[in-house]
Amino acid sequence: MIRRIRILLYRNLLRLLNFGVVSLTRLGQKRLILVLSCIVGILSGLAAVLLKNTVQFTHTLLERLMEHGSFIVLYLALPGIGIFFTLLFVRYVIKDNIGHGVTRILYAISRKSSRIKRHNMFSSIIASTITIGFGGSVGAEAPIVLTGSAIGSNIGQLFRLNYKTMTLLLACGSAAAIASIFKAPIAGLIFTLEVLMLDLTMASIVPLLIAAVSGTTISYFLMGKNVVFAYEIVKPFALEKIPFFILLGIFCGLVSLYFTRVAMRVESNFNRTRSPYIKWMVGGLLLGLLIFIFPPLYGEGYDTLQNLLDGTVENLFRNSIFSSFHENQWILLGLLGMLIAFKVFAMAITTGAGGVGGTFAPTLFIGGVSGFFVGKFLNLTFQTNLSESNFALVGMAGTMAGVMHAPLTAIFLIAELTGGYGLFIPLMITSTISYITIMYFEPHSIYTKRLAARGDLITHHKDKAVLTLLKLGNVIENDFIVVHPDDSLGKLVDAVSRSRRNIFPVVDSDKMMLGYVLLDHIREVMFETERYDNTFIRELMSIPPDFIDINEPMSSVIQKFEETAAWNLPVIEKGQYVGFVSKSKIFSAYRNMLVQFSDE
Repeated sequence: MIRRIRILLYRNLLRLLNFGVVSLTRLGQKRLILVLSCIVGILSGLAAVLLKNTVQFTHTLLERLMEHGSFIVLYLALPGIGIFFTLLFVRYVIKDNIGHGVTRILYAISRKSSRIKRHNMFSSIIASTITIGFGGSVGAEAPIVLTGSAIGSNIGQLFRLNYKTMTLLLACGSAAAIASIFKAPIAGLIFTLEVLMLDLTMASIVPLLIAAVSGTTISYFLMGKNVVFAYEIVKPFALEKIPFFILLGIFCGLVSLYFTRVAMRVESNFNRTRSPYIKWMVGGLLLGLLIFIFPPLYGEGYDTLQNLLDGTVENLFRNSIFSSFHENQWILLGLLGMLIAFKVFAMAITTGAGGVGGTFAPTLFIGGVSGFFVGKFLNLTFQTNLSESNFALVGMAGTMAGVMHAPLTAIFLIAELTGGYGLFIPLMITSTISYITIMYFEPHSIYTKRLAARGDLITHHKDKAVLTLLKLGNVIENDFIVVHPDDSLGKLVDAVSRSRRNIFPVVDSDKMMLGYVLLDHIREVMFETERYDNTFIRELMSIPPDFIDINEPMSSVIQKFEETAAWNLPVIEKGQYVGFVSKSKIFSAYRNMLVQFSDE
């Protein structure tokens, strides 16, 4: 009886869903996109609110439990326990990698036709709640951006939209997620343009704005007007302070470089260990030890940033082993420097050991501490009378611009986040200088570095973007007659009579490609019948000017065609023959892709 009721409910739900899809489809393409962008914005906003509240609830619940236990033991154990639960959830429930949310979105855009799996609409929320709530030193922003993008992608799949429209809905989910979690709609819009590499066109800006505003409205409605940081500018910006903000920009750029490279190095070291439980044990112990020594490394770190903005920095180390030293300003400065140095280790250890979270909050953390560090150092050394709180605020934008390679996002996010439009000029100066500084050393952000190395990064450069979207498997031709090196000329002539192509790949008994025979090279001997039995293909074959691996990115394929001036090149997989790729086939596929990719 219960089973019949479930089946009936399921069927009715599918009918209702199908009716809704059909009804919305009748609106027309443009109106449909506007309606769907609003729906994506609302759902992404709800997801962001849900994640923020679940993280806060978990954190508060554990704090109450800690009041009745041992301070040392709990702080050493909690982060590891959270990572362990996350590891079990991901490994045995989700059974898929859900880390590095923004990187996975970029990969989906470039290699998966903007299709993101359904479980990403909820899995990142659960996993990051466990990780962060238990003290993991990561942020909730990347998981919620992945969640919002997954919502947009799956709605696009439900309506069977094309690649371009699905990418737009994916970006709408991302914009709404950022806008909702920070209550910053402009920053959410700009984030999709800078970080997700989405083109700003008249066809995309309206849906993105609708989604961002919808997400922000949901956040205001459910969570009130409270923002992540409460800050009021006491000391206004003065022109004579510009050199100090330039110096801050250079410092933030170098800190961003340190942050990016150390994070990737630490994670790569964890990846060398195959056993996830060994990673967890090592990571849990190291993270617990770091948090015990430096309590501000616990969780996202927004409480620390609020203390910096309030000028109550002495509260950071009041419950630590340095509590008796924090009143000395120079020692305090050194402790802040150690926070900058070790935050990246805490973040990378959390994710490397199996936790789920992003770099957004850690980037803001090191930026705020870096800005406060520079302001205090200048005040102690040169008596400059700088506002250390202002420097903390501007430093957040500086490191965000450097780590994410997103200066505009950094400027508008910090301005919207704190209402600090009075510091708009120093935000612009520091963010720009930081971005220029890190670009000298590192052309790719922490999100795109791995993708760029594999040739999977889509960019604002139209030609490169289209090449990234092209798939080698779609342009391989395999209607060639294969011959063997010990075959006679007579067999080759027979193959020529049956073939429509002028290339004949030569392979051995293991299908390993040895070379090829070109029809133009054997025209003179084709009609010498007396040589049919005593001339063999190994004497007639040539070595191709280059080979293409089946996993090679299209940009590399184009480069090989340019270097060899060939019109056809063989494709191999572990040395075995797969087929051929022709320059004309690539050009044809490129034109078709460009039509889909170009603006309407």
